[in-house]
Parts: sequence; C-alpha cells; structure tokens
Amino acid sequence: MAKLELNGRSYALPAVPVVVVCVDGSEPGYIEGAIAKGRAPFFKRCLAEGTNLTAECVVPSFTNPNNLSIVTGAPPSVHGISGNYFLDPDTGREVMMNDPKFLRAPTLFQALRAAGKTVAIVTAKDKLRALLGHGVKMETGKAVCFSSEKSDKTTLAENGIENVNALVGMDVPDVYSAGLSEFVFAAGVKLMETMRPDVMYLSTTDYIQHKHAPGTPVADDFYAMMDSYLARLDAMGAIIVLTADHGMNAKHDAAGRPDVLYLQDALDALLGKAEARVILPITDPYVVHHGALGSFAVVYLPASIDAGAVRAKIAAMPGVEAALSKDEAAKRFELPPDRLGEIVVVSTRHKTIGTSVERHDLSGLKEPLRSHGGVSEQKVPLISNKRCVVDAAHRYRNFDAFDLALNRVAAEVHA
Repeated sequence: MAKLELNGRSYALPAVPVVVVCVDGSEPGYIEGAIAKGRAPFFKRCLAEGTNLTAECVVPSFTNPNNLSIVTGAPPSVHGISGNYFLDPDTGREVMMNDPKFLRAPTLFQALRAAGKTVAIVTAKDKLRALLGHGVKMETGKAVCFSSEKSDKTTLAENGIENVNALVGMDVPDVYSAGLSEFVFAAGVKLMETMRPDVMYLSTTDYIQHKHAPGTPVADDFYAMMDSYLARLDAMGAIIVLTADHGMNAKHDAAGRPDVLYLQDALDALLGKAEARVILPITDPYVVHHGALGSFAVVYLPASIDAGAVRAKIAAMPGVEAALSKDEAAKRFELPPDRLGEIVVVSTRHKTIGTSVERHDLSGLKEPLRSHGGVSEQKVPLISNKRCVVDAAHRYRNFDAFDLALNRVAAEVHA
C-alpha cells in the first residue's frame, strides 16, 4: 500500500473518502448527553459499533495549536503554533498566530496534494483558514479551503471554489451562532456529493460550548444537528474520525460571576507597574463569549528580575495549578521554548486568568462563563464510525486522528 511520510509519521494513502472532524470545545460528555436523550443515533452507533476512545489535546488547550497539531500529526514543538496569540520576539508586538509565517512544519494536506490526492478543508472561523491551507495550491475539484465566516468572499484563486453560499444553500452565518458550525457540516455534505475529495477536514467553532454545558437542551440540539450531517457522510461511504481541539469547563463562582485571577494586576502590585508582561494565548477576534479569559498565561520578565522568585509567588496564588519555567513548560507540554515567556501559568479547573480588570470587556457574557486552556480541558473524544484495533495502554492524542483514519481504521475496512 502506498504511503507518505510527514513529520516523523507514516500514513497510508486513502482508498475511500476520509473525513476528519474537529469539534471545537467538545468534551466527551456532550456526545454522551445527546445520546442519552435519544438525539444522536449516528453517534450512538459509533460508540457501540465503531471506535470510541478518550484522547488528550495539547496544552495550551486552545484552537490554533490543536488544529495545527491535528493536521500535522505533531505537537506544537514541531509545528510552532503555541497559541492563538503570542508575543512575537522579532517585533516585541502581541500578535495573532494566524499567519502561515509562524508555521514550522508542513501539513498533511500539502503531502496529500503532492501525492496526487484531492483535499477539502472547511473551517468555521477564518482565523484558521490560512494556516490550514498553507502550501496547498487551490484548484477546483482538487483542493478547496474556505471558512463559513467568509463564505461569500471565496474565489477560485484563493479558495479553489466560488459561489459557496449557493452551493450550500445557506447565507453567511452570524459569527456568534450555532449556524457558523452548521455551515461547515452542510458544506461538507455538498462537497462530498459534488467533489468527493479523498480527504476532508471539518473544523467548527465553540460558541455553543462556551455557553451551554453537556446535556442541556441547546447543547443537545447542536449535537443532534451534527449527528444528522455526519450520518449523511457515513451513508456516502466515508471513513469518519471525530475529535476535538479542547474540552470546556465552568469558570465561575457560586454566584455565576467569572472566577478570574487578574495576573497582570497581581504582578504590578508585586513588582511595580508594567515590570512584568502577561500574555493570554486564548486571545482572538471572537471574545464576546469568553472575554479573553482562559486557563493558560505566559509571563515575560526583564533579566533584572529573579524569575524563580516570581514563579514561587505565582504558584502560591489561589487558583494556580502550575507555574512553570520556560524550559519546564516546553518539556511538559511539548511547546516551542522560543515562543514562551520566562513563566508559564496554568490555572485550576474552574479558574481563569486575565491581565488587568480594565482590559477585559465582560459585557457580552450573558451566561455564566465557560472556558478552556488548561490541563483540565485536555480530555477530548476520538471516535470513528468504523471499528479498528486499539491499544488500551496507549496514550491517544487528538493529533492521532489522521493516523487512526488513514492507517488503523482504513486497514480494518480493507482487511
């Protein structure tokens, strides 16, 4: 069987269509909750007759580093995307990590196209599109990459497809809606009907999960919607593997108020104004539903300050699970050390980290805060519509998704 090599891993070339789905912010309980209500027959069959694993995402448990891990089959130490947002050491500026110049490894889509296979990439948020499609020449019927958010802006030259809204039969969804993710699945079904790509990658948004816990009516509606589209892809003969970029947890106190450690304020009081610089890698253009509050932060310090002493002070703060040196964090979380500050801080399960009180607009939070970023959001589903042999002792990661689909599941299907 023909294989390709990528980032230290070997993949079999697909013989039938393969669909890998990244459900943003999905802990296993969401799927289980929808099944329990009788809302998700496709998922019920996957868990009973297919492959049902619990995997771990990479930390920080944010969108960009995990999506890029999934599509490179490697941790951030290899592909270089350490967060949604970081302090660029070349410029000293805080920037989004959505520019392909920050990517240090090729994606599976590049390798598949070089091997003559067709690919389709659909993401809800446009912030991911350039990274996911980097290095892939967009060609109608051979390679397409577009987002729900900018579906009305697609061109043949940039996206390999045009008139996406007419194809899907949906208008551009509101960025803060379940519709942004539904568009991804609807587009996936239409692409499978018309293009039938060898490999398709579908990546959603976590708007619903930020607002609604597993088993709640809105969450069940969302997973029922997803279930119906995936059942259609299954009926068209696709191997489907589904995982998530991260989980989600409640991050509020008993009164429903966000439970926040404002770390910049705390360090200003400890060291003096602006001596330390706190960066929140959760930061992205879509902050209404989380207020840029997550459970992972990076602290930059001048050489004149004893980082070890500051780290000890941070570790003693209420709600801090770990305060690690750059080298400790890089080793433990498989991160690129040159894209970290002197201290990496991870909060406990129900705590978030902010910078300064005045820098966070929480007016958009209409429900008690749910967010992610820490070790407590690492558990994610890794499931398939087909059964395969798995190793019960193996530590599965969300970036094993393509290995599962192309190597393990496909081998069983064709055995």
